[in-house]
Amino acid sequence: MPGVTEARGGRKGADEKLQRILALVPWVAARDGPALAEVCERFGCTEAELVSDLDRLFMCGLYPYTPDVLIEVDVADGRVWIRYADYFSRPLRLTPAEGLALLAAGKAAQSFPGADESGPLARGLEKLAGTLGIAGDDALDVALASVPEDVMAAVRTAVDERRQLELDYYSFGRDEVMSRVVDPYAVFSAGGQWYLSAYCHAVDDDRLFRVDRVRAAKVLDTSVERSEGSVAGAVYSARDDDPRVTVDLSAAGRWVAEQYPVETVKEVRGGRLRVTLAISERAWLERLLLRLGPDGRVTKTADPALADAGSQAACRLLERYRAGGR
Repeated sequence: MPGVTEARGGRKGADEKLQRILALVPWVAARDGPALAEVCERFGCTEAELVSDLDRLFMCGLYPYTPDVLIEVDVADGRVWIRYADYFSRPLRLTPAEGLALLAAGKAAQSFPGADESGPLARGLEKLAGTLGIAGDDALDVALASVPEDVMAAVRTAVDERRQLELDYYSFGRDEVMSRVVDPYAVFSAGGQWYLSAYCHAVDDDRLFRVDRVRAAKVLDTSVERSEGSVAGAVYSARDDDPRVTVDLSAAGRWVAEQYPVETVKEVRGGRLRVTLAISERAWLERLLLRLGPDGRVTKTADPALADAGSQAACRLLERYRAGGR
């Protein structure tokens, strides 16, 4: 579960609020109306923050958002009751991958201060781990992309001390290394990678940087000019002017809809999918199409230059191989 390392201006980060909600829901639900003051003391929040968190629970549920699929919260006389939706009483049929993902998310929720180490969530996770054949607290290990210690130390120092950072950064989309000066906001993990959210002076805009693609990082003496930005925990947020492409995927290429943010998905005959993606860089699309090979092809785009991106990239690679063999 991604977590921003520091909240600006004393405000709780959105990820920290989510972690607190995930930890307090099973604890409160297992008790007959604990006092608000008791909940606040256990989870280290004010009553106003707690009430705000509880208000969000009213919106948690599944389509069509009828009462049987919504969490019920009652606050009265200084006490709070949380009742699960009827949906939660139905047994789930999980694949091993889904079970492992659920176990990892549950372990992360259990690590939040105030979580009940012997409560219903802990007992459920223990049963799930047993079903998956995982035993012991240290059996589940999550490995993030490797980042040099000096780079990570510099990034964390810049974030903590609110100082500008000079990066030698490899852009996967452009396939080149560029030097950038950034105002760092936060460093966090998402999807198995470390990311730095920052304001980039080279493009005069907020950007996300994969920390494992930082070749060198130097903390500057200058203080950051901006301490808050629009970059959140999303790995890629499409802009209105980013080109869109529609790609037809074979059954073997359906993984694209699960691995990348797609704007539309349509089932096509024979187990195929038709997806629409926003493209940040042509080089990224070329790599995707090369990886897909015959399992994916561009069928629609407003940018004619992207229509044959895959075949043109393949021709360039072939020419390089031929030149190398001479």
